[in-house]
Amino acid sequence: MRRKEFLFLVGPSAVIMTALLVVPLIQTVIWSLQDVTYGEQGVWTGLANYTAVLGDGQFRQAVLFTVGLTLVGLILKLVFGFGLAVLLQRTGRIRPIFLGFLLLSYIVPTVIGAVAFSWLFDSNFGGLVNWLLQHLGVSNPPLWFSQQWPNRFMVLANIVWHELPFSILILLAGLQGVNTEAIEASQIDGASWWQQQRFVVIPSLYPLIGFISLITIMDGLRVFDALIPLSPSAVSLGNESVMLYVYNVAFAAGDQKVGLGSAVSVITMVIIFVLLVPFIRQTYREVKAS
Repeated sequence: MRRKEFLFLVGPSAVIMTALLVVPLIQTVIWSLQDVTYGEQGVWTGLANYTAVLGDGQFRQAVLFTVGLTLVGLILKLVFGFGLAVLLQRTGRIRPIFLGFLLLSYIVPTVIGAVAFSWLFDSNFGGLVNWLLQHLGVSNPPLWFSQQWPNRFMVLANIVWHELPFSILILLAGLQGVNTEAIEASQIDGASWWQQQRFVVIPSLYPLIGFISLITIMDGLRVFDALIPLSPSAVSLGNESVMLYVYNVAFAAGDQKVGLGSAVSVITMVIIFVLLVPFIRQTYREVKAS
């Protein structure tokens, strides 16, 4: 392909992507260094917004909650995703049926899925979970919406339920490509099923596990809309995510501090980058080795 043809085909897309991604990013960084409110000209304040954010206990709590939710959710998605992928691999012809049911939670919009999921814990809408707990002998079920740890469990369960099919699909595809000769060789050497998974199957899935981790971390640190129906008292319970904190500061609060919200957004991007560095480095090494 000639250079002019390349520029003609790629140029418009590059311009659009720059306008939609780079320009807003630069504007966010500029706002993070200013005192900005809607309809007014920003006043340069330097690092004052960053100092205010980092000194805010509510923001630190939001970071701890978000990072903890992301990491625990990642572990659960990998463990259950691998287990279900192994089971699905053995289902044969009925596999598409099971995959269809599993994908239902993934294709449902996040807010709608979170609302429906919250009904399982809300006695006003049937409260299936509370009903089951009562029949198991728990006379006083947890207050899922007004107690910190029960609410955290409910939010975590919803996130795992919603995003687990993605891990299952990726790992199931990876299992199809595992070297069967290596598995047969391990069987001949007397390896148990678990040893085959640990030393043969799982190592061959490392690139896919890294990819799932990348996507899960980015999604986890952007948790926002699911908290609206699942944790209406997130701020008072200490279950406020970073993105919900940004919304409360920049949009919901009376003074609507756009500069402060922009500073939080920049800090969030830095946190995402720091968490992604190990996975990016590992992926780069694997590509370079291949």
